[in-house]
Amino acid sequence: MKKIILLISTLLLFYNYSSAHVTHYKNLNYLEYELFRNDQLIGYHKYNFDRDGKLLTIRSTVEFNINKLGVNLYKYKAESEEVYKNDNFLKFSSKTLQNKKEKFVDINYDKEKDELLINGSSYQGVAPKDYIVGTWWNHEIINANAQISAISGRIIKQKVTFLGKEKVKLNGKTYDSLHFNFSSSDESLPEKKKLNTDIWYDEKTLMWIKASFDKTGFWEYRIKTYN
Repeated sequence: MKKIILLISTLLLFYNYSSAHVTHYKNLNYLEYELFRNDQLIGYHKYNFDRDGKLLTIRSTVEFNINKLGVNLYKYKAESEEVYKNDNFLKFSSKTLQNKKEKFVDINYDKEKDELLINGSSYQGVAPKDYIVGTWWNHEIINANAQISAISGRIIKQKVTFLGKEKVKLNGKTYDSLHFNFSSSDESLPEKKKLNTDIWYDEKTLMWIKASFDKTGFWEYRIKTYN
């Protein structure tokens, strides 16, 4: 009986938030996260939301460094731009530098064919328009069958599991959150390619507040400030 009640609750949750589109964030202008690895602050991730009539442009910058005994072991920097028109995805582009390795992706919506055109360092081709770019800020990602890597354009088919409601305390503020796990639906993928990320969204505003994953260390995104 408990399993049935949990299943019904989960289905109702997904239904209630299935209409959570970009306009849900119409009052959001800025997001900033601190990035931790093994509980040590290593960098930041910032989003700026700019509006011009029917257009919404989200510009993102992320940068972090992993150091040990004063030696820089890993350096990462990325910039991206995501554009929506009338609440609909229009295009996305990013450039990433991982140490000395460059990665990129350009995604455009083809209105005539009603599909996404992807040109990335890991994938070039088309995708259904309901696949979503994995930038995490948009809660609508919980309803997608697949996400597109914001770094390289790789398509990651996903399974989303609702883990429950939780109180999360970050930077002195307590959030009533919705906790989800995102995992790869393709079990044949090698472990290093599999998705396994936990994401927390604020229950009232659907704002992304936290993320965590375990990959050569335990990583966390924690919201620092927003407006």
